[in-house]
Amino acid sequence: MSNILIIDDEGDIRLLVKSVLENEGHVVDDAPGGKEGIEKIRGKKFDLVILDFFMPGMSGREVLENIRADPKISATKVIFMTVANFSASGLEELKKLGCIDYIQKPIDNDDFVRRVSKALE
Repeated sequence: MSNILIIDDEGDIRLLVKSVLENEGHVVDDAPGGKEGIEKIRGKKFDLVILDFFMPGMSGREVLENIRADPKISATKVIFMTVANFSASGLEELKKLGCIDYIQKPIDNDDFVRRVSKALE
């Protein structure tokens, strides 16, 4: 059982992902935006953060940069979940930021569960 945080501005995506992960036995929390997500990460230890890349207010990239800049939470594992299709250089940039994977929306539940399990190893 792992503690997972989903940060996504779309409520239906948060509900779907939360349901899929809870069915796998994980404890799942969620946040509708970057600022709320960072506050939750600072207040509780999460084994994994699943982060939307495109959000109003604070982008997923900005959220990840904030996580990496804070020594107390910098080791947090992060997966991006986005509609974007990143180029090779974009993927390289994500690796530099310390993103361990990126999953394209809409998600395939079986592939999603497999990749989250791998990230939690």
